[in-house]
Amino acid sequence: MSAALELSGTSLGVKLRNLSAEGALVEGDKLPVEGAKVVFKRQDLSVAARVIWVRGGRAGLSFDFALTPETVLRHIPTPKPRVQPEFRRPGLTSRVSDLDREAAASWGYRPTFDRPGE
Repeated sequence: MSAALELSGTSLGVKLRNLSAEGALVEGDKLPVEGAKVVFKRQDLSVAARVIWVRGGRAGLSFDFALTPETVLRHIPTPKPRVQPEFRRPGLTSRVSDLDREAAASWGYRPTFDRPGE
């Protein structure tokens, strides 16, 4: 999700990676240094914040005041529905030829005594 950080009259485009009531995780190039005062902007949201940490291309922001849960949820997209995998075993089929069936019958165990009823 796109967002922006305003610092000293300039706007820096960033990607919003995480948003909470107390702060945000942003990613971008040439991020402000730790301790810098910025204004975090996303759509109609504009919040004064301070850069808490910077590591690589990511930075943690702490808002000057906590956002309401409604405000946070308004700026987080609804998750896409997950595709449920359909696990089904293949059906059992008989593809045994008559020749294979006769070979299997000849290999089978044949008792030396008569079965009841024979």
